[in-house]
Amino acid sequence: MALAPVGRVGVLSRIKSWLASDPVLVVLVLALIVLQMARPQRWASLPGLVDWPTILTLAGLLMLTRAIGLSGALDRLAHSLVRRLATERALACLLVLLAALLATVLTNDVALFVVIPLTLALHRLNPLPIKRLVSVIALAVNAGSVLTPLGNPQNLFLWQSSGVSFLAFTCALAPLAAVLMAMLLILTALLFGGRALDLSHDAASQDVDRPLIVVTVLAFIAFVVLADMHRAPLALLAVVAGYGVWRRAAVLTIDWGLLLIFALMFVVLRSAAMLPAIHAMLTGFDLRDARHLFAAGALLSQGISNVPATIVLAEFSSNWRVLAYAVSVGGFGLGIGSLANLIAVRLTGLRGIWGPFHLISLPFFVLAAGAGAGLLHYLGRLG
Repeated sequence: MALAPVGRVGVLSRIKSWLASDPVLVVLVLALIVLQMARPQRWASLPGLVDWPTILTLAGLLMLTRAIGLSGALDRLAHSLVRRLATERALACLLVLLAALLATVLTNDVALFVVIPLTLALHRLNPLPIKRLVSVIALAVNAGSVLTPLGNPQNLFLWQSSGVSFLAFTCALAPLAAVLMAMLLILTALLFGGRALDLSHDAASQDVDRPLIVVTVLAFIAFVVLADMHRAPLALLAVVAGYGVWRRAAVLTIDWGLLLIFALMFVVLRSAAMLPAIHAMLTGFDLRDARHLFAAGALLSQGISNVPATIVLAEFSSNWRVLAYAVSVGGFGLGIGSLANLIAVRLTGLRGIWGPFHLISLPFFVLAAGAGAGLLHYLGRLG
């Protein structure tokens, strides 16, 4: 009998640990329960609310990016680049460019898992204004990820749901990505000085698994081509079969919780959009007007993050270009604007970083929103 309380304590401890480690997932589960109580739907019908091509494409990309990480190639590249730097400003600009470049093909979240640990390691070798540096890196992955359908989950969703080609989507977002990166590089140059760096004690990077990186680069290209042809299930099956036999860790060690979160986002947000009160409210905004859609996407992202904002607003407008511009700039501003912001701060483990982050991110959001609206007006997309 004495063991029973201990068992209950163990279960409660595990539940508390789960709540603390994945609060987004917990909120989505609770929201789903509330929605089912408010407007019940058959549980068997809920999977039909998920955009499965997006989920399958995201799963394949997570596996391929995990394989790239396991190869050690990115670590080797990053270390070889930073050893050639002389000043704090040069280091900051390089890390911003590296983060943005990686985000275009590896998603903004994955880019952070490469660049933030490298940044912290460099900080240990040579004291840096780390809070400021992490802040601009978070902005960089959001800005760089705008360019391609692979850069972030909202782009991936809009690409799959719009039916446009990979090239057409990239060309449509290229002007915004270019302007955002130009603004960010100017800001970075102003925020960091020319103090000399001493990186002579930088440890040697790990060896590169050359067969793995070569095969993965080729597989990455093939995966994108198949996804572009709307063959995401076939592409994912090939990745799972190949790496499941050859490099099982690339399949087994991805962030499965992230896939569950995005699947639940579709279910919860589409269910919420069907509630009469919410549907009437969003319909009243007349989201067929591109100006209203842009404002709604940018501002709604500040409250619920840009991925959920995209899923909700896509139910009311098929204007994927304006929506993509809106939620892209919506990733700046408040920390919740993009999950990448939360990941960047969480990876650092630093206290008191949100203040410096918002001092940089909030003004940048205002500038980015103005630039996005200006570009759309120039392109004739805002009427």
